[in-house]
Amino acid sequence: MARKVGIYTRISRDDEGDSLGVARQQQDCERLTDLRSWQAVKVYEDNDVSAFKRNVTRDDFELVLKDLRAGLIDGIVAYDLDRLARQPRDLERLIEVFDERPRLEFATVTNDINLGTPDGRTMARIMVAFANKSSHDSSRRIRRKHLELAQQGRDSGGPAPYGWRKEDRTKVDPKAAAAIREAQREILAGVRIGTIRTRWQEQGLGNPRAGTKRMAHHQVEHILISPRLVGYRTYHGEILYGEDGRPVPGNWEPINSLEEWEAVCAAVAERKQKKPGKSLARKYLLSGIARCGLCKSKIRGQTNTRWEPGSKAAKFTYQCSVVNGGCGKVGRVGEPIDRLIAQLVLEEQRERAAVTSVPAEQRWDREGELAEVEHDITQLVEAERAKEISVATLLQLLPGKERAREGLKLERARFHKEQKQAEAKENAADLSVDDFFTLPIERQQEIVLHSLSAVLIHPAGRGRRKFDPSLIEPVWH
Repeated sequence: MARKVGIYTRISRDDEGDSLGVARQQQDCERLTDLRSWQAVKVYEDNDVSAFKRNVTRDDFELVLKDLRAGLIDGIVAYDLDRLARQPRDLERLIEVFDERPRLEFATVTNDINLGTPDGRTMARIMVAFANKSSHDSSRRIRRKHLELAQQGRDSGGPAPYGWRKEDRTKVDPKAAAAIREAQREILAGVRIGTIRTRWQEQGLGNPRAGTKRMAHHQVEHILISPRLVGYRTYHGEILYGEDGRPVPGNWEPINSLEEWEAVCAAVAERKQKKPGKSLARKYLLSGIARCGLCKSKIRGQTNTRWEPGSKAAKFTYQCSVVNGGCGKVGRVGEPIDRLIAQLVLEEQRERAAVTSVPAEQRWDREGELAEVEHDITQLVEAERAKEISVATLLQLLPGKERAREGLKLERARFHKEQKQAEAKENAADLSVDDFFTLPIERQQEIVLHSLSAVLIHPAGRGRRKFDPSLIEPVWH
């Protein structure tokens, strides 16, 4: 009876996605199984998957080991041993299976190796060690090439990042760039990245991974704060600095000015600071703002589970809850309260805007000091290269200058953040009430908190009553 074997095929890179490489391997392996009078019952394929990278899981290779152990196949055929293993640990896992089932078959198109014998295993280990070294050498050359490209400010290839054209990654994609700038303005206005991610999914924006419909939170964050936006070249995720101590400029069109980019980066970093008891996620306009008029405890919004579109029932209510430490004696329908507060806040901000002059744009007043520190760093590095000072002297003087530079950059970023945040929030006076409720909930709350510190909701008494605005007490700043 013919032995049932599996065929394993793998190729590290398939840029075209046509699977021609693994198809050729399969054909050669099928001819070998015919010569051995074996029956190929299954093909295991890891296309466009590296066997050298330690953080990569090869799904079909894992399935090969599982099926060999389970006795579903009596052996495995590959084009070459390095298709199966380029890391010694993967070869040892395969050898362990052959220890458990000594009668397993093994064959490759390019070599005659028997994993069932000590000599065959020794030869396999030597071949995998050489394949591993070859991969290391290739990886080292590729890293050196990428570093050289980075130092020249050139791209290292691959798919175009979101914001640039797919056919020319040095040119800005106007639609994507507009989406990025709008999202950055929302960040500065208080909108969460999760809200932006949901909107992008609904509008078909961003660049989700193949096979997925929604980007991860960290992907959206990276798009919005990437140094590439301001034209800085990165290497291994960090901004690359040239010999003069300044960021290496890339050979592509930037999307942000330095001021815009630093402001967004500072706003995102500020949100990541731990703030116990404070959550950015909100569902109702007055969450964290409304308080009970009797006990002054915070009132929570509660969804009416019986509400349906088109019904006259309240969609949600604001309730003083005993569970949250309140008296439990105040509960009001939510929509009219929200609409009343929006009207009052927008009217107050329109009146304020009418009598307040628009301040002239200010510039950070320590730019000259930062330039002087950067010049000092450049001078020190050049002096060491010219043998005017020793390496020991350089390393003694440089850290203090670098700390001063980073401190000034941080101060500049905070200045730009506050300035851009003020710009992002100043146009609320032009909104209508309907426009107000089309904004993300975080932006709505920012507008309300710009005018109010709290909203007291007083009890309306028993029975069904018409909404009485006098029982809603805004507490103005």
